[in-house]
Amino acid sequence: MLELLSKKRCKITNLLCSFHTIYRHFFNKSVRFILGIKFVYIYLVFYKFHMLKHLYIPFIFLISFTGFSQVEEVEPDDLIKTITFKSNTNQSELPILTLNERLYLEFDVLSPDEDDYYYVIEHYNYDWTKSNLMKSEYLKGLDNLRIVNYENSFNTYQIYSNYRLQIPNKQTRLKVTGNYLIKVFDEEDEIVFSRKFMVYENLANVGIQLKRSRDVRDVNTKQSVDFVINTTNFNFNNPKQTVNTVILQNNNLKTAISGLKPQYILGNELIYRYTTESSFWGGNEYLYFETKDVRGTNLGVQFTDLEDLYHSFLYLDSNRYNRGYTYNPDINGNFQITILDRDNPSIEADYTVVHFSLLNPELSNESIYVYGSYNNYALNASNKMVFNPDSGVYEINIKLKQGFYNYKYVLVNSKGELEEGVISGDFYETENNYKVLVYYRDLGARYDRIVGFGEGSSTQIGN
Repeated sequence: MLELLSKKRCKITNLLCSFHTIYRHFFNKSVRFILGIKFVYIYLVFYKFHMLKHLYIPFIFLISFTGFSQVEEVEPDDLIKTITFKSNTNQSELPILTLNERLYLEFDVLSPDEDDYYYVIEHYNYDWTKSNLMKSEYLKGLDNLRIVNYENSFNTYQIYSNYRLQIPNKQTRLKVTGNYLIKVFDEEDEIVFSRKFMVYENLANVGIQLKRSRDVRDVNTKQSVDFVINTTNFNFNNPKQTVNTVILQNNNLKTAISGLKPQYILGNELIYRYTTESSFWGGNEYLYFETKDVRGTNLGVQFTDLEDLYHSFLYLDSNRYNRGYTYNPDINGNFQITILDRDNPSIEADYTVVHFSLLNPELSNESIYVYGSYNNYALNASNKMVFNPDSGVYEINIKLKQGFYNYKYVLVNSKGELEEGVISGDFYETENNYKVLVYYRDLGARYDRIVGFGEGSSTQIGN
């Protein structure tokens, strides 16, 4: 009798635990959708109650966080690869789009399990602090929905599932402009990764000119961005307080310049002509390689080998700091998935282990990374190079999907500061892409609109 009661008690306990897990997942999803706030919940475990050894009774406390810190993008673990995030371009790059344009998110999960993933969209201020808008004010429809478009890889050595999301879709549509963050969650409500994007409206024109640095010490190594904002049917109220700008070099938010105020205001024109504040290091052209055919050598690939996956060995790179500038066309750090003799690169492109090597003296308190849009310009263990004392070079192997990639080597000094030009060099002649975003919050407004967008290239740089 005692054994029978014990078995029944275990069954009931297991049933309650299962219900507890399902309820927690459902409640988490529902509250995030309905209230649009972060929350925590606390579960109390009660003492014995009749024949049950443990009775779990959930008590939920909702705590709203207004959060005033700048949000940072969450980078994925090794299971998530090839996050392609774009709007109106072929290459994967920071999406900057209008409300009428489409946003595309695509990523691979190196697993055949077909796990469920969910997306959430949040609105942010100019400085990437959380905006005061409720979800219903910036979103038409729903988010926190499962990504339903996915396929398994076909005829590849590396098994993976490819997930695709398009915004707007039948359930989700954006209503206002500004800064946005899209978060992807797994089945356990754990955030997998997040990415930033911007939506703008054409109310102001932005003209950009690229100049060599006005500081004679950096005239050969820096590029200065001058720009003018003007409007015709739209007026700025007190622009020194209500207008903010962000300047991007090669779509890299991590090196963006922000906080500049107009130096001169002439009617409807706001003029920005700073001496040093709007200057970027010129850098050097990105290196590149292509692996569209894994069975043979391509651009930048010295030889290939087949083990469990194909291995692509790149040519040995060397320090370019003391060399003169040489024009070498690139795609400004971006990447594009390409494959030879296949129809659908999303599921038919295979993964290869790419071997990078750099001839450089060993550094004691500094680190070298392989840098580019392929991993959102992140600096972590997955792209940190290791010095090989036997060969005398820095080396790293990175698993990448077939395609065309830009990359360069950067250094992080002993203070943790990024120094892009120490290995690659800095030259004013380097071709770089620049974008300027204009934010406006009218007096009494509750969020920052993006009312203007301009783009320029340093190919026609002036003095």
